[in-house]
Amino acid sequence: MEKKLDHIGVAVRNLEDSITFYTNVLGGVLIDRYRSEAKGVESEIAIIDIQGDRTELLMPTNNTTSPIARFIKQKGKGVHHIAYDVGNLDEALEELEAHGIRTLEWSLRTNKHGRRLIYLNPADTEGTIIEYCDYPEK
Repeated sequence: MEKKLDHIGVAVRNLEDSITFYTNVLGGVLIDRYRSEAKGVESEIAIIDIQGDRTELLMPTNNTTSPIARFIKQKGKGVHHIAYDVGNLDEALEELEAHGIRTLEWSLRTNKHGRRLIYLNPADTEGTIIEYCDYPEK
């Protein structure tokens, strides 16, 4: 199954400062900003496009329950996850199962942009948080 880099998720402490850096210094364009209180997200999110490549800036909205807050507390701010567009998430999940790779089932959802996504279990990915996603409406 073909996979293509979709975006990189970056955990940040201050969304305003991060947006300023990504737009003024890196020349990106802010294409969306929204708040998600979905379980496993609980963040304010800014999507930056830099010449066709996307970065999601993730700032926790709940320092007690947000996984982004836990990530920052444990590892500090920085790259949180790498997302791959797999074309067909259902087929990709079957492929993962065949390889013995587990997912974080609670993370399966569709976001406001119609992207279906799930996170792979970092215990099976050498510690890297990897998101698989697809866009069924495309």
